[in-house]
Amino acid sequence: MLLKWVLFIGLFIGNASLSPAQASDDIRSERHPNQSSMQTLTIRTVEQAQQLYFDGQIEAVKAATVSAQTAGRILALHYDINDLVPAGSPLLEITSKEQGASFAAAEAELARAEAKNIEAQAQFTRYQALFPKGAISKGAMDEATANATASFQAVSAAKAQLITAKETLNYTTVSAPFSGRVTQRFVEQGETVTVGQPLYAGYAIDDMRAVFQLPQQYQSYVTTDTKVTIELASGVIIQSSDIIPFSFLQSPSQTYQIRVNLPVRETEYTAGEWVKIAISGKKQPHIVVPESAIFRRGDYTAVFIKQADNFVQTQVRVRTMANSSDNPSVIIDAGLMDGDIILAQASQFILQSTNNDK
Repeated sequence: MLLKWVLFIGLFIGNASLSPAQASDDIRSERHPNQSSMQTLTIRTVEQAQQLYFDGQIEAVKAATVSAQTAGRILALHYDINDLVPAGSPLLEITSKEQGASFAAAEAELARAEAKNIEAQAQFTRYQALFPKGAISKGAMDEATANATASFQAVSAAKAQLITAKETLNYTTVSAPFSGRVTQRFVEQGETVTVGQPLYAGYAIDDMRAVFQLPQQYQSYVTTDTKVTIELASGVIIQSSDIIPFSFLQSPSQTYQIRVNLPVRETEYTAGEWVKIAISGKKQPHIVVPESAIFRRGDYTAVFIKQADNFVQTQVRVRTMANSSDNPSVIIDAGLMDGDIILAQASQFILQSTNNDK
């Protein structure tokens, strides 16, 4: 019995002699039987432009509120909020009896003016032939000339009245000025509208841009040739160099507004969507590693550094770059230095280590 107690105390003392550092190394060190086949990277500091990030918003380049150009009662509404409308499609119809009557009266007035003009021009032509022969007086000739001129101008005035009446009649059918999406409808069927009253609002879906505010100290970083990276809420990355930087400060923010025209794509942009916009700043030394080398667990990020024959899991502080989805990379702000050797595929290493432990 005494011998058993002596052995137990000896084992306890032996385990207690391990230092905290040694215990930590045992936890963070991972040894793999096939380490020689694992792809590694040697860390090198590189000069890379600093990425500056700003909040932006997508907006339509073409947006409009369609208002009534004639008065009347609404007969029919053909589109509602959120509908896609082709260019030139009728949005609504307004009663046209009064406008139709005015158009018919204008047509009749033009016909009457043309008839009187024909008569006046014929009389003027006859008097021109008779006047040199002394068959008519000078007063009669002057009267015929005045009548011919007045009747000709009356025809022009009647044509103008007809155009006005026709346009007013056309205003009873309100058409879409461009292809787009309806965002607001201000009236209901049966309502009486007046000239200038808003009817519909919408925007063109095929012509969009992102807008953000640039602080004064970064103005020199943006020109008309600057390439801008936009990250949508869905995670899609878009690049554009078609930008319009404003040359004056916005009040009261005292920032420069930058407009970035977005390329056309199959999926529709969402007007009003908030996006992340990145531009390149001054070049600074950075450590850049591929995303595949990072081990993530919640907010915890780490890499596997080679130390002797082991790969040691070491926590690092990372900063996301504006990447394309094909080759994602991150900037290491702390945890690595030049010459460190790390695993290129952290997830593959973890998976193989787990399989070997089974």
